[in-house]
Amino acid sequence: MPHAENTACLELHRKGTDLLVVTLGGNWLARPGLPGIEAIEEELARGTVPQTLEFSTSSLGVWNSGLLSFVLNSCELCRRLQIDFHDEALPPGVRKLIHLAQAVPEKKDARTPRQPWLAWVGERALQARSGVRQALSFLGEVVMASFNLLRGRAQFRWSDTWLVMQKCGPEALGVVALINFLVGLILAFVGAVELTRFGAAIYVADMVAIGTVREIGCLATGIILCGRTGAAFAAQLGTMTVNEEIDAFKTFGISPIEFLVLPRVMALVLIMPLLCVFADAISILGGFTVSISMLDLGPREYIDRTIQAIDLNGYLLGIFKGGFFGVLVAMTGCLRGMQCGNSAAAVGQATTAAVVAGITSIVAADGIFEVICNALGI
Repeated sequence: MPHAENTACLELHRKGTDLLVVTLGGNWLARPGLPGIEAIEEELARGTVPQTLEFSTSSLGVWNSGLLSFVLNSCELCRRLQIDFHDEALPPGVRKLIHLAQAVPEKKDARTPRQPWLAWVGERALQARSGVRQALSFLGEVVMASFNLLRGRAQFRWSDTWLVMQKCGPEALGVVALINFLVGLILAFVGAVELTRFGAAIYVADMVAIGTVREIGCLATGIILCGRTGAAFAAQLGTMTVNEEIDAFKTFGISPIEFLVLPRVMALVLIMPLLCVFADAISILGGFTVSISMLDLGPREYIDRTIQAIDLNGYLLGIFKGGFFGVLVAMTGCLRGMQCGNSAAAVGQATTAAVVAGITSIVAADGIFEVICNALGI
């Protein structure tokens, strides 16, 4: 074997017109200055293209991936020019690696074949069925945990509930106030433009008051908390799922539903009615601002019309819907967090799914409430 310091060398000579012999010598190690296939390409361009290319390795020293790269490039060149490639003279290790590299052919088409629409519908139906089953199972577990809480047997800490209430309540007052004030402004402005045509501008106060306490206050607050708190719940529980903390709770005999989900549900059930009261007042203040500045209404007149327009049933209905929306926000956020996969991308997907599911469920529930209230004459 040549000395380890010998550099790689390459010699080409023809045997007749049909055979080109590539003689390899020295140490073929991956480093700058290693011979390439340019010399072979130049030799093939000089005269008649041979039918066969083979190697001579009697003076070959040590080798590594540098030789493999050269041989693979030579093989590709022979394939393009339709020249027979003979590798019998190469070391056995090189031949094995070359054959291994060429064992799996290049994938020509990686596109997924088009799925028949009927199969697509079936898969979506099965996925929807599985999602509904998981949601109902999760709801049943939360209900059972609530019964255990009433009996004093739940693995539940009120300190966790107070902490969640602080983050969902006082810390959310700013955004709730801003959004509801703007909604009140918009509602009063739209009403003022239309009612002024009929000389009924005084009824702007009635419209803002009734629309706020029955619908806008609880609906806007629920959507705000869905994007703020529901997403946070999904991200928190999803991260715990990725870090296998949920599995650790189960290993130690601690129910994740009672210890993690129930405090969040209780916090939103308790804080959402209070936020709705606050949102109603701020939204009415927004309508008051527009009416006083744009219409010929005095403050006392506006306040009197607002008090006369609001009845107890409508006011309590808005408060009740706010508490129910709080349950939906907590349930969707916690459900998506518990269903999260085991990657960082799955946490983001769970957060997005929680917001979408929460807003959809709130709007759908509000429509159902309106149908029931219309049937009952409330």
